[in-house]
Amino acid sequence: MNIADRIQNLRKAKGISQEELADKVGVSRQAVSKWESEQSVPDLDKVIIMSEYFDVTTDYILRGIEPAVNDQGAHAVLTSKILYIASTAFLAIGLFCAFGGWYEQQTADIIWGSMIIQAVGVAGYFIGTLLSGAKASFAINWLNILLAAFMPLSLIVAVCFRSIAAPYPTEITTGVVFAAVYLITAGLSFVILKRKAKKE
Repeated sequence: MNIADRIQNLRKAKGISQEELADKVGVSRQAVSKWESEQSVPDLDKVIIMSEYFDVTTDYILRGIEPAVNDQGAHAVLTSKILYIASTAFLAIGLFCAFGGWYEQQTADIIWGSMIIQAVGVAGYFIGTLLSGAKASFAINWLNILLAAFMPLSLIVAVCFRSIAAPYPTEITTGVVFAAVYLITAGLSFVILKRKAKKE
């Protein structure tokens, strides 16, 4: 593994794009791209900045000498990943609780209680982003958007049509409109997340 591979691996492990690394180091995105494609080598001052940012030694970046294991950093990354998965689980649990509770009781308390469960999931996601530089995968991000958007979109469509505000469509008209709005939301979020992933 050469210096170009090590820089790219460190960047990807941190979950940042070339542009984000360029901002941290104080160079252009093209400079980072050239480093990673072996067209040029970073100056020593840039290597020092990267070693501090990635929490590795300059020897590791320059010569591949393995750094001492940073248990605290690895623990933070693992915790973030667990929180990302837990956030998706809480969003799904909140949605299914809303469906089941509404089917049985049809009260606003059921909707609010389920949305609180989902809010815990959203909070877990953002705590995960704060704990480490590790980013959630495309699948987690997209699934979280789909799960978090379902109930609010259903309620908004119901209110617009002066229908019963429920966590899922209860009439054919609102169901068709909701399906269209939800599919548009799913498509747009997919495209935006894919473009963001390509930049990384």
